[in-house]
Amino acid sequence: MNDRISKIHSFLKDNPKDCFLNHALALEYIKIGNDEEAKKHFLLNIETDVNYVATYYHLGKLLEREGLYKDALSIYEQGMEKAKLAKDMHTYNELQSAAEDI
Repeated sequence: MNDRISKIHSFLKDNPKDCFLNHALALEYIKIGNDEEAKKHFLLNIETDVNYVATYYHLGKLLEREGLYKDALSIYEQGMEKAKLAKDMHTYNELQSAAEDI
């Protein structure tokens, strides 16, 4: 386990459902090629706070890498819905573009 992952895990001990920290941890796991562990943390974010829109793009990309295109498209669509409600058009456009690329 690298230093960044260890540090984020230590922060999560105090608040295991912190979406920002879980998102950061998932991205660190992606960097080292551990998509399964990354997926767990992305899914925890969606379970914890469906409105944490940053998670949808990265989870969708992970699912695409696994060849799960229908699942990825579903995640992008869910994220677009949440981004639209939050009036976060930047994230909405990123998700829409990702969905169109499938």
